Amino acid sequence: MTVAALPGSGSPVGLASVTYARRTQSSQTPLLNGKTPTGVAAYAFHVSPWLVWLIVAVILGVGEVLTMTFVLAMFSAGAGAAAIVAAVGGGAVASGVTFGVVSAAGLIVIRPIARRHATGPALRTGSAALVGKRGRTLTDVSSRGGRVLLRGEEWSAAPYDDDLVIPADTPVDVLAIDGATAVIHPIALPLGGAGMES
Repeated sequence: MTVAALPGSGSPVGLASVTYARRTQSSQTPLLNGKTPTGVAAYAFHVSPWLVWLIVAVILGVGEVLTMTFVLAMFSAGAGAAAIVAAVGGGAVASGVTFGVVSAAGLIVIRPIARRHATGPALRTGSAALVGKRGRTLTDVSSRGGRVLLRGEEWSAAPYDDDLVIPADTPVDVLAIDGATAVIHPIALPLGGAGMES
């Protein structure tokens, strides 16, 4: 790690290892196409590994926000942990192992839990939200049809059991919605039972 002093201050920068002093050709400065790098390229060779890991973590974090798959978040956490290891003096191998272990642990342990909490129960909307609700018949309901009141709206209705005739003003459960027809069954009558036939 290179600790540099800010020009004119005499104080070290700390963990930031981007050297602000002008570099001359030496054994420490790599050559590009046989030439000593100058300008931004000269500084790029002296970026600390912890800073690289931190940049990778941020990029993966932004990618996670855009995709919401919980995969990139685990890799981002691994890169963040690798940045910490590199910042406290761990080598490239220690940082790489930390990245792999934290990412794998996140994918195996944390991701399934996060996905379970993120999805939650499926919300039924529209006509599917009527399934399981209660209503009241407005007319006699038979296999030829009828009308039922569901949540303040009038629907066409058919009995669950084709042989059943449900009299008007009977409380019913909605078992399914078939197109624009509510498939209903009387509350007081067990499924498949007779007794309300006329």
